[in-house]
Amino acid sequence: MSDAVGAQRQSYGKYVESRTIKMIIYDESDITIRTLEVKDQVTLVKWLNDPLVLSYYEGRDRAHDIKMVVAHFYQEEDQAVRCIVELKNKPIGYIQYYELDEQAKQEYGYGDNNDKIYGTDQFIGETHYWNQGIGKTLIKTMLHYLRDELKANRVVMDPQQWNIRAITCYERCGFKKIKELPKHEKHEGELRDCWLMEYSG
Repeated sequence: MSDAVGAQRQSYGKYVESRTIKMIIYDESDITIRTLEVKDQVTLVKWLNDPLVLSYYEGRDRAHDIKMVVAHFYQEEDQAVRCIVELKNKPIGYIQYYELDEQAKQEYGYGDNNDKIYGTDQFIGETHYWNQGIGKTLIKTMLHYLRDELKANRVVMDPQQWNIRAITCYERCGFKKIKELPKHEKHEGELRDCWLMEYSG
């Protein structure tokens, strides 16, 4: 749906959010974050059949076809906002964000905390853009959005402990390791230990 048929936009300085087409735009760099569209299914299939991407996200034993992409990214009945990351209008990655529900707060040890806490998950699907600082820019952009516009008090992630690449990036963005999460996430047939990492500004 285009602006010509009534999409209303509300400006937040660096951000523009379309309430009708549900698009979030970071407009002071080459990075754009927008919600998933049907056309992105083919792109997600491409990324999630790349063994290098899968070794960090989902696992090499979970290559996705169209049916899996639709079920995983388009039909999940949760509150996650699923987005495509673009660099100069070219899709290069995926990010999702969500407010932690009470069950997740209990799991992470925030059960008695009334703070507004968000989680994010992300990957760069075009591997030739790895090691160029784009992940750091993406994380910082999302942190500003969650903190300034959605009024998040904290943002959390739970990377697997072996994923030093991701953990180092998150630490450079201001995240701190809070506690270990033993056997927290299944990856390539094994339950992997994770870190709970938190950004609180």
